[in-house]
Amino acid sequence: MSGVRQLSVEDPALAALTGHGVLVAVVDSGVANGHPHVGVVARGVRIGADGSEDQDFADRIGHGTAVAAAIRDKAPGAELLAVRIFERELVTTAEVLARGIMRAADLGARLVNLSLGTANPAHRAVLEAAVRYAAERGALVVTALEVDGVPMLPGAIDGVMGVRLDWECPRHTVTIATDPRGQAVASASGYPRPIPGVPPERNLKGISFAVANVTGVLARTMES
Repeated sequence: MSGVRQLSVEDPALAALTGHGVLVAVVDSGVANGHPHVGVVARGVRIGADGSEDQDFADRIGHGTAVAAAIRDKAPGAELLAVRIFERELVTTAEVLARGIMRAADLGARLVNLSLGTANPAHRAVLEAAVRYAAERGALVVTALEVDGVPMLPGAIDGVMGVRLDWECPRHTVTIATDPRGQAVASASGYPRPIPGVPPERNLKGISFAVANVTGVLARTMES
């Protein structure tokens, strides 16, 4: 790795920013609009497995809301776009995921948070096309590069901000380096914002929140 740099929301340059004016898409299980840790969701859409599309972005699982809260913790001024691709469990098809990425870009997202992924190489082509479509419209996909050493898609695709989990990284800091492919790779803590009265080891945690932490910090840097 080369060209390592650290971004911390506690540094004066970033502490003065909030991500204001940056639209962040959360492609996940939806988001609970008005949740105390999330606030207002600017807009949202559901992508159905049958090709349907509607405005029901309500979260029936909780994963997307927790991810959105982690993003909001780092970028309180960003706008949130909920793109629901999951129904009652965290399972969907590569085609629906690809449509979610592209729809987020169509709706003006500058960052597309994917706290999810697949290790199946058969899905590379459809996800590469979606990432390319998003990039052409000015959207950056942020997602896991690997999980337990296993490469993930679309995180291993060129043009994506791949994220590695680093339990030693402070929660408010993101480290960005350049890998041998010339691609930017971020490392971040897997802990979300603390919940009063709940020990960190009992709170939700993991690569999903490392991705969200990176997305939130990047939103601050993109504030116009």
